[in-house]
Amino acid sequence: MVRVSGAPQDVARRLREGMARGVLSFPLTAFHGDGSLDPDGCRAHVADRLAAGPGALFPACGTGEFFSLDEDEYRQVVTIAVEEAAGRVPVVAGTGYGWAQAARFAGIAEEAGADALLVLPHYLVAAPQDGLVAQLAQLAARTRLPLIAYQRDQVAYTVDSLRRIAGIPNVIGLKDGHSDLDRLQRLTLAAPEGFLFFNGAATAEVQARAYTAVGVPAYSSAVHAFAPEIAAAFRTALRGGDDDTADRLLRGFYVPFVELRDRTPGYAVSLVKAAARLRGARVGPVRAPLTDPGAADLAALKDLLATGLGLVGAAL
Repeated sequence: MVRVSGAPQDVARRLREGMARGVLSFPLTAFHGDGSLDPDGCRAHVADRLAAGPGALFPACGTGEFFSLDEDEYRQVVTIAVEEAAGRVPVVAGTGYGWAQAARFAGIAEEAGADALLVLPHYLVAAPQDGLVAQLAQLAARTRLPLIAYQRDQVAYTVDSLRRIAGIPNVIGLKDGHSDLDRLQRLTLAAPEGFLFFNGAATAEVQARAYTAVGVPAYSSAVHAFAPEIAAAFRTALRGGDDDTADRLLRGFYVPFVELRDRTPGYAVSLVKAAARLRGARVGPVRAPLTDPGAADLAALKDLLATGLGLVGAAL
């Protein structure tokens, strides 16, 4: 049975409330050792994320290896997230590729009961602004779900394009992964009242202060997928103006984590999954073309994770 999500403005309101309450959680997709989907592992991981109090749940997105899922696996992952959330927080499923394939995934997410969709950057090619706008318009015409555009890599909206996509009735927001704060400030000033923005930079906490300064305090947290204690402590410090604690976490954990992440392409997902396994989560390996960390990087990650947890009074 299709559960029709609320009107776009209602979903936007719920997301805004969630963004004010907690970080945005992007759960991992669990696989068995042979690479097949592990639904029970997915369910346990999502339940643990929800217990840590996120503002919203974003299954089957970049951290959740959307690009590696077939349509049946995607259905299972989104359904599990919706069932576990049980209406407590909004569930925003990933979709992507060209608009035709994105619409197929959108239909599955709609049937599964998702509240909205995060539209990941399209595959492979660069495109002019008219094409970027048309991509969202074509998808919006084929789903009842509200859409959040995601700009990173080959997708970057101009002010004019932002105004145009914001005029599409069910486009409710923008996730930014470029960290071009001059451009982002121009976009936020041009957007209509109520349009959502959030920080989607890799390891977003490192740039959270800068994003807040241009009016974008909400952010996604990959760290929430494996160390919600650290994620919560940093957010509390940031919101409370506790610069000493924020700096201590940045110096002792977040910046070294970014330096480790930058050693190998794909580590933005692979390290997160490896860290979750170190905490006992049954999430399994990444799927090719990603690779799991080697022994030296895994040892460095374990030491760093222990340090970060120690900074907030938690243990590995």
